Amino acid sequence: MTRLPAPHRDVEPRLLRAFLAVAEELHFTRAAARLYVAQQALSRDVRRLERELGAELFSRTTRQVALTADGERLLPYARSVLEAQDELVAAFTGAARPLLVDLNSPGLVFGRVLERARELAPEHELMARFESGLTGAAVEMIAGRLDMSFGRYAGLDPALRASLAHQPVRYEPMAVLLPHGHPLARLDAVPLDALAGETVYAGAGNPRTPEWTDLAHRLFAGRGIAVAPPAPLAVGREEFGRLMAKKRHPVLAVVDFPAMPGAELRPLIDPVPLSPVSLVWRKGLVHPGAAAVRAAAAELATEEGWLERPAEGWIPAADALIMMSRN
Repeated sequence: MTRLPAPHRDVEPRLLRAFLAVAEELHFTRAAARLYVAQQALSRDVRRLERELGAELFSRTTRQVALTADGERLLPYARSVLEAQDELVAAFTGAARPLLVDLNSPGLVFGRVLERARELAPEHELMARFESGLTGAAVEMIAGRLDMSFGRYAGLDPALRASLAHQPVRYEPMAVLLPHGHPLARLDAVPLDALAGETVYAGAGNPRTPEWTDLAHRLFAGRGIAVAPPAPLAVGREEFGRLMAKKRHPVLAVVDFPAMPGAELRPLIDPVPLSPVSLVWRKGLVHPGAAAVRAAAAELATEEGWLERPAEGWIPAADALIMMSRN
């Protein structure tokens, strides 16, 4: 590689942000959209940084962008510098902006993670949002309108996962929500095979929750259980309860699903299906409150054994591999 003249002593943070966005996206168009700049301006900033550092940071072809050895070497330094700069700015301009954390729906266990995070970082504003699905939340995170969320990371489209990072949090036992009077509601726990012949609602057609519908299809495959066709999107507890009372379909849920009027929640067994949950955030997220949320999730997972997978538990093989990894 040809070395250029000695680098300048000062490097503008804007140039490092341009480099970091491209390094994490490995795609100039997506990186430019993430930074809300024109692709031409982004490319110009990356070339300028390369000139100032005297190093080629990316190898570029018409089909692929990849980090060079020098780019890999710069990456941790760029992250450290930008994190320090953001912390410095926050320290002298008042509190950092609120951290927006999606809890999926009110009443779920993720609310406890946020409560613990608020205890760990009382100086930061951590605000709850309810996006009702990780795919919908992922779009919001990538667009910069949301910071963190919880859900089935393996069920996301790979194009979405490429812009996100995750931390495994919980193997959440699954359950079935049964209309009042359903024969299976007499049981304390419902064997999975007892649902044979049933049509179970699992969010089909909801553009915010395809990762949940996919999990249902994998769980029900070969068991004679059908996934209910798309239904009108129900927003809120009352609308969901009304739709359930009308359709009379069992609903695939999790064991901590909040109580619903006119319905009985029963855990599933034989096997115990598990919903693999990760804490998810967009790559490059810099916010002092994010570390508190990650720490809170790790603490609760350890204290309550959330990541201890039951021997009789079931999850898809692809999910099992991803839950063994973390960013």
